[in-house]
Formats: sequence, structure tokens, C-alpha cells
Amino acid sequence: MNNKNTDWKESVIYQIYPRSFQDSNGDGVGDLKGIISRLPYLEELGVNMIWLCPVYDSPNDDNGYDIRDYFSIMKEFGTIEHMLELINEAKKRNISIIMDLVANHTSDEHPWFLESRSKKDSDKRNWYIWKPEKNGKEPTNWESIFGGSAWEYDKATKEYYLHAFSKKQPDLNWENPEVREAIYFIMNWWLDKGIAGFRLDAITFLKKNQQYPELVTIENRPYSPASNVWLNQPGIMEFLQEMKERVLKPRGVVTVAEAPGVPVNMVKEYLDEENGVFNMIFQFDHTEVDIKDMNRGQLRQWKLTEFKDALSQWQMETEDFGWMALFLENHDSVRSVSKYGNDKEYRIEASKMLASYYMLMRGTPFIYQGQEIGMTNCVFNNIDEYKDVDSHNLYRIECLNGKNKSEIMNYLSKRGRDHGRTPMQWDKSHMAGFTSGSPWIKVNPNYETINVEQALIDENSILNYYKKLIKLRKENKALIYGSYKDIFKTSNEIGGYVRSYEKEKWVVICNFTDHEVNITEIGEEYLVLSNYKNNEKTNLKAYESRIYKVPVNARRNLT
Repeated sequence: MNNKNTDWKESVIYQIYPRSFQDSNGDGVGDLKGIISRLPYLEELGVNMIWLCPVYDSPNDDNGYDIRDYFSIMKEFGTIEHMLELINEAKKRNISIIMDLVANHTSDEHPWFLESRSKKDSDKRNWYIWKPEKNGKEPTNWESIFGGSAWEYDKATKEYYLHAFSKKQPDLNWENPEVREAIYFIMNWWLDKGIAGFRLDAITFLKKNQQYPELVTIENRPYSPASNVWLNQPGIMEFLQEMKERVLKPRGVVTVAEAPGVPVNMVKEYLDEENGVFNMIFQFDHTEVDIKDMNRGQLRQWKLTEFKDALSQWQMETEDFGWMALFLENHDSVRSVSKYGNDKEYRIEASKMLASYYMLMRGTPFIYQGQEIGMTNCVFNNIDEYKDVDSHNLYRIECLNGKNKSEIMNYLSKRGRDHGRTPMQWDKSHMAGFTSGSPWIKVNPNYETINVEQALIDENSILNYYKKLIKLRKENKALIYGSYKDIFKTSNEIGGYVRSYEKEKWVVICNFTDHEVNITEIGEEYLVLSNYKNNEKTNLKAYESRIYKVPVNARRNLT
């Protein structure tokens, strides 16, 4: 095991997107002092850790994931002193900080890259991935995650550099041991400042196919998705095991890795508590159920069974050796009640139901800011209201490909990352209490009815339901360490599972529809928590969830 301390297993982690959480100085951008001011709220909610999205100095092309200086703070967010104050003030409330580690790429304004591009014989030329043109074109036909070529031509040295994401995010060359040493130094520097660990961004991108092959194109487009040449490539474990031995293991670091491209049958290499690398990983099968096997910019209809299976297979696969990070929302996704539930007539019931379903699975739950009050997708009326570089690239490229603008906007209304980035809705005052000025991105107009202030005074609010779930999990080891068994597996209406531990059995049952659904009676005397006040014995109401504590020898056995 790479971390003998298992407090993170019993924790609930809250993700903060600093730009949109709380502005303290009226410039319309959230900041570190704003986060500090809201620590009492997070303590009352019951969370033990904060995952803090990047606050490093950055030109902000990709909202902080393009880092210019790993050792200083973006001016809009504050100073290094503010960051140290946040770490210390959080500790006083028994809250640890996990920072984003962006190790696949830097900003094109980082001193390393400026030196790398200065001349071909630069000492840092090989810190990035440079290639000459091929037949008068890019070195390969690889497509960037954000659309278009993954290669950018540099006039100064007349070569191309690789960028898996934005052209302002050149990929580091992890084949170079000097690069790896530099990253380990950064990690240790921040650990010395008192953080608990890292969420490792795009960690499965570190190893590229060193043959740099041409790929088969799709629909005669000039570029082809490059997942088969830069995601989870053979040899990546050599890099990650080195990171473990050099930093993670000796420092007892809490880690959660963003791990796209890792199939469920390979997860043991990442998560095995003895020989793996990380404490937890994020997998995305359930969040990508609406785009699975589709071309960029296209959506598909999905069934509840697909969503449930996407979560359950990871639960069952990791049970004997590892631990999962549980989540429905993050800064790269839309709001969960808008995607998996009903964000209008049944917003409150559906938000509570979804919380019941994912938070009591086997793993550590992550709550994304605003999720605990049932924030919804925002209506963006035109492309200019979107701020995300990925959305703008997709809109531009799809327009060039002849797609109808309304189709593109429909796609973005269901997949655009900005839905998760609208400002936190604190109260019904000016701009939801987020800022006294003009916010950097649109505030969702529904903030007057959906906000923290309202939720705190309503005993039946989504927020207070989250508090009950967090308390329930912390007080019952079975909901942390119990085994997991899927029930209602073939149903496209109900989701559920059983957690078993010693002499306890907990049953979670959720209705994912807007109509009543019949179930087998379990026993009212076993009901611990529901999102409805009055429950019918054999009927689940619209978006109803029930949590039962059933003795092992109970007369009814759902397993």
C-alpha cells in the first residue's frame, strides 16, 4: 500500500473550482480569501478534504490548467501567503487540502517552454515533444482533445510541438528524466507547504507511442482521435512507479488520479493497495454514457442499465484490492440533476436520490461545489456566453464542417463544461452573493430560488439531506467498508445495491423515473433514510430513494 494512513477512505471530499466559488474583492473572479471565508460552511457540511482546482500562476487559456509557474499563485486568486493561510485555516477545522498536479503539460508561457522553443540546441529542447514536418504537413494526423491538429507549428525553429489539449498547453516529454525530476521537485515543494496530496490531472497521457504512427481518419476529416497512441500506453507504469517510489510512498501522499483510457480489467495496476500507484482513480464510463462510441460533437440515447453498469463494474472489479473515487459532477461536466435526473418538477427529489445512489457505494465520495444545493445546467443563449476553450473550438470546427449552429448549441447545452463552472449560488442578493461586481461568467438566473441561504433554513433541503448522508456514512462502517452487490441489474427504472459488513446489511434503492414503480416490500421497520416523508410499502414515488439497514437474518433477502 502506498499510503498506510486510510483516513481518506472515511473522508468526504469537496471539490472547489476557485474561479467560481467566492469572490472577496469584487473583481468578478473567485479567490483564495473567498474560499477561506467559506471554510465554516464546509466544516458544517461535514467534509474532511478539499480538492482545489489549479490556483498556480497561469495565462488562463484553459482556466488554470495551463501553468506558467508552479511555485506562485495566479494574481486573480491571491498570493502564496493566501494559499498558506488557506492550508492552515483548513487544518484548524480538520480539513486537508489536495491540489491539482498538472504534469502532462505546461503553459506555452512557462519558462521551460520559452527556453525550449528558443533554438533547436536549447538545453530544454527535449523537455517537450518537437518533430519536423512530414510531407509538408504536421508530423502525424493526431487530433487534439479540444479539436483540430495536436501539433502546432513554431516559426522560430520551423518544427512542430505536440499538444494533447490546447495549443497553449504543450506536452512535456516524460521520456526525459530531467522532466520527471522537475515534477517530483514541484510535488515535494508543495507537500512541504502542508498539503495532503494531489489530484493528478490527465495522468494517463504521460506516455506517448514512440513510433508516432499515422491513424485512420474518420469521415474524411483531416485529423483522427489519438486515444490509442497517448492514453495508458505500454510503459506508463515505469513513470508512475518511479513517481510512487520517489514521492508518493515516502511522503504518505493522498492521491486521486484522473485516469481516462484505463479499462476496468487493467485498474489493478493503478489501484492495488500493495503494488499499485494511487489511492483512488476517477473513471468516466458513467459520465460519458451519452457520447460513448460517438464522434466529437455527437450525442446518443442511453439507458439506465448502461449508467448503472458503468458504475457497478468498477465497484465489483476493485473490491478485493483497491478503492474508487465516487463522483457525479466536476468542473469538466454538466450538473448531474440535469443529466441523470429531472432539474425542473422533481429537482429536489432527483438531487437527493442521486446523492443516495452514488455516495453510499464503496469508495470515497467527492461533492462538487453547488451539487449539494442541486444547482442545474445554465441556459447559454449564444456561443459568446460560453467561456470554455473546448466549447469555442468545437463550435468553430463544427461550423466549418457544415453542422447546423442550433445542433452545436444543443450539444453544448448537454455537454458544455461551463455548466459546472457558473458561480456558486450563496444567496438571492446581487449575483448570488458570489461577487459584488460583474462575474467572469454568467450566473445561473435561478439563483434566487436555488441558493445556500435558502437551503440552510429549510430542514428538507437538498443541502440538509447531504448532511444526513455524510453523517450516516461516517457513523456506519458498513457504508464505507462493506461489500457491494448490484440489485435490480436489468431494470431501466430502478437502481440499487446491497452493502454487507459483519452482521449488517444496508440496502439502497432508487427510482430514476418521474412515475411510481412497484418494488418488493422490505420492511418499514428497517427504513433509515428516504427523500420522501411518507413512503408506500411497495411503490417508489418519482425519484424516490430509500436506505434500509437490514439484519443479516431478516426474512426478506434481496441478494
